[in-house]
Amino acid sequence: MSDMIRLMFLMRAGFLTGCLATLQPVNAAQTGSSAISRGDTTYRLYPATFKERPDLPSPYRAEDGLEVLTARTEQKDYALIPVTITPGITVRPWEAPLEIDREDFPTLAKTGRHSETELDRTRSITGRSLAEITELGRPGRLSSSGFMAEDEDILSVMKGDNRLVTKLGLTHAELARPLLHVCNLIRELYRETGALHTNIVFYGGRTLSLEVGFSRGGQKSIFNDGLDGAWTIKIRRDLEEKEQAFLNQAYAHLDPAQRDTLVKRLTEMLTGEMQPFYIYRYGFYEGHTAWRTDPIVIAFMFGLKPLGEIEAAFAGQLHPVLTQHFVCEAPRPAQSVKSQGAGTR
Repeated sequence: MSDMIRLMFLMRAGFLTGCLATLQPVNAAQTGSSAISRGDTTYRLYPATFKERPDLPSPYRAEDGLEVLTARTEQKDYALIPVTITPGITVRPWEAPLEIDREDFPTLAKTGRHSETELDRTRSITGRSLAEITELGRPGRLSSSGFMAEDEDILSVMKGDNRLVTKLGLTHAELARPLLHVCNLIRELYRETGALHTNIVFYGGRTLSLEVGFSRGGQKSIFNDGLDGAWTIKIRRDLEEKEQAFLNQAYAHLDPAQRDTLVKRLTEMLTGEMQPFYIYRYGFYEGHTAWRTDPIVIAFMFGLKPLGEIEAAFAGQLHPVLTQHFVCEAPRPAQSVKSQGAGTR
């Protein structure tokens, strides 16, 4: 079983400066430091490399707040990549900063999770009506694949995922963090070299495989928030033998096809650079389309929760929980939004 994260950069240098939804990582020029220390040992940051893996957790947070991930290059050298997440900053004036939408969701801003009472009172998000957001988010409207399934709406998805996050004992910001780290890692490596790379990255002791592509087009946000996206990030990790054995025993009642679906849902994810902003700002993971960033899958893949704890929270129901749609609680609103042309996804 591999312990690699493979990053495949598929576009020419310079394109990342046009992506609007990802924070610039804190680097040596911003911090005045080109190294990180743990105990008596000091390590230089990327683009410095090492022949042996640095004795640091990945991710690692230094006393000054600098966060790094450990990567291994295609030349088999190791590197420490700065991926610091800084809430509230804006990379360029037209970009939306990383901050929670406290105007629409004050409870989310205070507690890290939504109040369903507050969600029930919600009529618009970022000044855009729920009906318009839902219609823009359906397949074939603003995106070919959609931001939610045809039988879902924005509130049903937000409520459903808020319940999952509550059962996991996590917050939306905690779940956004690994994806923000990944986006900052990609951006830092590409900004630094402008070359094609295959890299190995370690996260929380887990094995993740990332294939990253960039589009010349763009994907607009369903919210009125200025976010834009052009990345395709395929994330995968292999099950450990003990995890496979655990699932085989806990879900012996499923037929082989259902077990295969369960494993696939737990170990594969298609995402981009808008999704971590959606999670952080709104607690929105997208509905049940190919682009869903399921909170259970994030928690499992990035090691936020071990499989045993995840199973205990859902008591034999992981298969339906990962596959069933968040069906609209109210009749679907009439289609009143004109098509604006599907994006690149």
